[in-house]
Amino acid sequence: MADGNAASRYVKLRKEQAPVEEDITPGELNQPIDVPQLNVRKCHECMQVLPETYEPPSDENWTTGIFGCAEDPESCRTGLFCPCVLFGRNIEAVREEIPWTQPCVCHAICVEGGMALAAVTALFSGYIDPQTTVVLCEGLFFAWWMCGIYSGLFRQELQKKYHLKNAPCDHCMVHCCLHWCALCQEHREMKNHLSDTEASSSTTMDPPPVQEMNTEEKRDASSSSSSSPSSAKSQHNDLEMVPL
Repeated sequence: MADGNAASRYVKLRKEQAPVEEDITPGELNQPIDVPQLNVRKCHECMQVLPETYEPPSDENWTTGIFGCAEDPESCRTGLFCPCVLFGRNIEAVREEIPWTQPCVCHAICVEGGMALAAVTALFSGYIDPQTTVVLCEGLFFAWWMCGIYSGLFRQELQKKYHLKNAPCDHCMVHCCLHWCALCQEHREMKNHLSDTEASSSTTMDPPPVQEMNTEEKRDASSSSSSSPSSAKSQHNDLEMVPL
């Protein structure tokens, strides 16, 4: 009785004070939850959590040397006569979202156009003011270094993709000094890695050997099949009824 008369600790809500139930669509409560603590990179060997600024070491050697242009005659001819096309193909292989035509046109305007302007300046040097010639040469020299830095950034992406070393020197310096050789080397490197992945992914399945039965085996099989029903009948006839 004392418990019944005691004041209740709960307050009864009126209808207007009751919480409004929201409509829940099917499957809404089963959505995956993004936990930032679980989205971390781990070492494949020791499974330790790696810091966000960690980058794998670049300790792999290039499959071909910087002067190995003759190892792939096709890329050597393309890089010699149409380096813009080879540069566009290399960029498209590194970045699939960029079509090869865009870097090809950019390379043709900056590099081939600059070379043509330098040739015209040297050809008509006697008809152009010396100060103007110096300004043009300085501008072409600056543009060449900028093109070397631009193409060297894509070489750096290739090195990060395959964990390659800076060989023979820094990526931008390689393109500034050995631009044509660098283009051919990058094309050969991607071509070799592509062939390695295709070879590892392709598997050969040999068909099972054909099994044939000799005449003696066929006779043994037929005799065993013919004797099996009779043996089953004899076993069935040998059964006895045991009273309980």
